[in-house]
Amino acid sequence: MAPHPSTSRTVPSRNGPVPRGPVPAHGSPAANGGERGRLGPGWFAAVMGSGIVAVAAATLPRTFPGLGTAATVVWAGTALLLIALAAGYLRQRTLRAHAGDPVLAQFLGAPPVALLTVGAGTLLLGRRLVGERAALDADWVLWSAGTVLGLATACAVPYLMVTRHRFTPDAAFGGWLLPVVPPLVSAATGALLVPRARAGQVRLAMLLGCWAMLGLGLVAVLLVLAMVYSRLVHHDAPAGVLVPTVWIGVGALDQAVTALGGLATAAPSALPAPYARGSAVAALLGGLGIWGFASLWLVLATALTVREIRGGLPFAPTWWSFIFPLGACVTATSALAARTGSQLFVWSAVVLYVLLVAAWAVVAWHSLRHAAGRR
Repeated sequence: MAPHPSTSRTVPSRNGPVPRGPVPAHGSPAANGGERGRLGPGWFAAVMGSGIVAVAAATLPRTFPGLGTAATVVWAGTALLLIALAAGYLRQRTLRAHAGDPVLAQFLGAPPVALLTVGAGTLLLGRRLVGERAALDADWVLWSAGTVLGLATACAVPYLMVTRHRFTPDAAFGGWLLPVVPPLVSAATGALLVPRARAGQVRLAMLLGCWAMLGLGLVAVLLVLAMVYSRLVHHDAPAGVLVPTVWIGVGALDQAVTALGGLATAAPSALPAPYARGSAVAALLGGLGIWGFASLWLVLATALTVREIRGGLPFAPTWWSFIFPLGACVTATSALAARTGSQLFVWSAVVLYVLLVAAWAVVAWHSLRHAAGRR
């Protein structure tokens, strides 16, 4: 299937037309999450972003009056949004068309992360409303569905990119990270379920599987980040609605830090003492190193965003690419705060969470206006 003409330019090639970089204009299918009047997979980033606002509140190293209640309300609204988007997306039967589009295919990583995020929120916050047993069962279902779908996306989208889609050297953009991020999120959210799995081989398999997904996702993310950085330094800087996707690198790296912390906490319930202690060392030293790299990418993404805002940054669903990464910054920093006891990380997490809520409010407001205008 040829890419939609409004999502890419083409140049001649011996293999036929080649998309020359994902350059969706405002109003194009890629910019607006899909064809006008239809849902694109990119809209599931709204669930990811809203869900991480709730989850990050539950992981903050400091508690504040009313925060838990507010986070629970946000989680409940996010769960309803997930149901509505999933029903609408499945009803329109556009998965094959989106998989054939070299830009929209990248955003197929958003639905599994949405499932995983809402699942984690159900366990951390939803139990206040539905009870411990129901919340645990719901999280198992959502985590299992999100993990299976995420692993399928992490395999299928790169395969399509290799065999079906064609790209020029300036085609890489932050959205290429989305298909390979779900295994990292599965590792981070699965760590919450490890101590609740049946003791013995089931719990051990769960823990080892999460570690394997952490490795799968982190190595894949580093490979894609290298391609995105090469594109940034060798070609024109990203502009317009593509700028927010640079932030996805921050979210991917900080999800790895969050996963390291969670798995180290869960390790003593399944691994012998030496390996459990080794997990704690990896969570601290490895987490600090990755967090430092994520901070560098955060500065780069912020600078590119400020540069684009000065020239006018049109709204598109890609604005949600600001939110989940910023939320991942909060969960990663909170994990390091819990492991080190450092007040630097404690208050950094709090400040980042304040920024997260402010950014979420802005993007949610623009999204509501945009959705109303599409009707």
